[in-house]
Amino acid sequence: MKIYTIGFTKKSAETFFEYLRSSNVKTLVDVRLNNVSQLAGFAKRDDLKFFLKELCDAEYVHAPELAPTKDILKPYQKKEISWEAYEDKFLNLMAQRNIEKQISASMLDDGCLLCSEHEPHFCHRRLVVEYLKLHSGIDINVKHLF
Repeated sequence: MKIYTIGFTKKSAETFFEYLRSSNVKTLVDVRLNNVSQLAGFAKRDDLKFFLKELCDAEYVHAPELAPTKDILKPYQKKEISWEAYEDKFLNLMAQRNIEKQISASMLDDGCLLCSEHEPHFCHRRLVVEYLKLHSGIDINVKHLF
């Protein structure tokens, strides 16, 4: 199964949607906690639904169960905890939530996890796909689009 990940920051709408279209993404899985922020520009929930259908013939799904809680995210954003501490807390949260049982394989196949971070290195979308790769029993091939 092929899964993509993408962040919307530091990308124009043209570049963002071209990455999705050229990769033949079928479903954009939004793993952000807040998907309606004014700061998200073209990546706000309702705009994404429209643009994905019109430009990429793709579906939009919001999956907040794949997002960290505010209690985990805020201390990391404020630099009160390290990336390692954030990663540990988020991995434990995914295990508690049993995300591998919550997400359908059909949604992930040729799907793309969306978050805001430009690169996946210090982003929870990378942690989600790595967790699923280890715990879902599905042979997952990941490609980060950036």
